[in-house]
Amino acid sequence: MKYRTPLFVSLIGVGLLFTGTTFAQNQPMQPTNPSQSNPTTPATGTSNATVNAPQGQVTIQSTMGQAPSTASPPSFEQLSGGSKFITSEQADAYPPLANDFLYVAGHSKRITKSQYERWLKNLN
Repeated sequence: MKYRTPLFVSLIGVGLLFTGTTFAQNQPMQPTNPSQSNPTTPATGTSNATVNAPQGQVTIQSTMGQAPSTASPPSFEQLSGGSKFITSEQADAYPPLANDFLYVAGHSKRITKSQYERWLKNLN
């Protein structure tokens, strides 16, 4: 291998690096117009944004959804219907448990009483 080859490769790489940075610095910046966007955040948990689009003015409104209540979880016996475990269908009666079913069950198809009690400790 000749000593010229690595020298040429490194010179070409450095040249491309400097060329890329030069092109990046010469790109015109897009001006931002503060009158096009008017985001507001009221204290009620809603958010509004008004944007001028080519078709006209667009107002976007969003709100937070209702969180399920975890104030009083049902007992294991209530959910299991008197059996020794809770199935996924029975867990649907309590939405927070239904959301965490695979985690609580350890990727099995049912939850034991000890698994349910451990989950309740970590719930609140």
